[in-house]
Amino acid sequence: MRHPTTAARAESAIVYGVIPPRFGSPPLQAVAGRLRYLADLGVNAVWLSPIAACPPGDFGYAVVDELAVRPDYGDEDDLRTLVAEAHAAGIRVLLDLVPNHTSHLHPFFIDASEHGRESRYFDWYDRDPAGAPTHYFNWTHLPNLNYENPEVRAYMDRVFAYWVSEFDVDGYRVDACWGVERRRPGYWPAWSRALRGLKPDLLLIAEATARDEYWYESGYDLAYDWTDELGHWAWEDVFEDPAGIAGRLNSALATDPAPSRVLRFLNNNDTGARFVTRYGPAANRAAAALLLTLPGTPCIYTGDEVGAEFEPYGSAGIVDWDSDPHGLREWYRDLCRLRSSRSSLCSPHMAPAQAEPAAGCYAYVRHGGEGDEPLLVVVNFGDEEAEVQVTVDHSFESLAGAPSLADVLSGVETPGCSAGIPMPAGSARVLTGSPGDGR
Repeated sequence: MRHPTTAARAESAIVYGVIPPRFGSPPLQAVAGRLRYLADLGVNAVWLSPIAACPPGDFGYAVVDELAVRPDYGDEDDLRTLVAEAHAAGIRVLLDLVPNHTSHLHPFFIDASEHGRESRYFDWYDRDPAGAPTHYFNWTHLPNLNYENPEVRAYMDRVFAYWVSEFDVDGYRVDACWGVERRRPGYWPAWSRALRGLKPDLLLIAEATARDEYWYESGYDLAYDWTDELGHWAWEDVFEDPAGIAGRLNSALATDPAPSRVLRFLNNNDTGARFVTRYGPAANRAAAALLLTLPGTPCIYTGDEVGAEFEPYGSAGIVDWDSDPHGLREWYRDLCRLRSSRSSLCSPHMAPAQAEPAAGCYAYVRHGGEGDEPLLVVVNFGDEEAEVQVTVDHSFESLAGAPSLADVLSGVETPGCSAGIPMPAGSARVLTGSPGDGR
């Protein structure tokens, strides 16, 4: 069970996924130079893609030294400066660590390959009955570590503790933790207890499905918005056709056993073509509103807010932060600020609402504890403006019975639920029944 302070900090987090070289050069210094921008956007946590030493040109998941900053990104002083300046800006820093495997160029694996069973590190790697190393998926350059070996467990414990104790980082996104769980399910509960003994309010994110409660029981705060199938985004097919979006969203959201423990995203390092590329800027606006108003923790990924269309594993290039061709930046900023200012949007509670016309429209109520104002979120994914009638449970009297509603995103007053709420194409409204509660 999580410490209550840790739970609250996870639920209030707005995470920004950072690919350091996309920020400029040298990368860690460039990220530090953008922290005030991110704070102004409304971000309060950054997840850095792997910064540990790896082969030249690698994205970062083929690690050759878990205890060293990769030199093409900067040095230890650059990381310390980044963390200190992030904390001064009210931003937590999470590192992406890789415990499941190493690079085949790692000194440990090279030693094991050269000396076989005579090597101290031969048994550090998971092996099949013939003694050959197993691999992350079928990628022979990523041999799996052997967590049955207590030396491996002790080493990886030291790696995780090192970045916290030496650099004061605030948590981790743990790559391929599902692989370790399959081979040694008892590792993560013991790991999280020890790590929180070092810093209790760490934010720990599992790259594993949020539908498996094992991760929460093992001390993680959040897990990925995946289906039960490894690596498959729960919203993968939701946006293909606006006409059926409500049913597909309902199905995807209904399978979350703990909605507030889900890390939600439109893009990350593994999603390929960007959301705005696949579905267009109008759908991106509507989906961003979902991302930042549903239960769970939203993750914005490098350049989402300016409509960046690079693919993470594609050729390197710096994001043009001055370009915003679709006018998304202010939209993301408004949504982030709203989420931070309204406790109902950080609560785990959501109630369904019925939107008509249903084609392309979706509605729900976000509510919290006693004294929290319920908020009606209405989203139009369609290509045309619609007047949307919404049926809300009568227990939300301030919404259901109000003759007019205030949109706290735009400051505009709209007709009440039954009168027809005007919704431009690719838009969202966050509505309250409290008079004068607009922006």
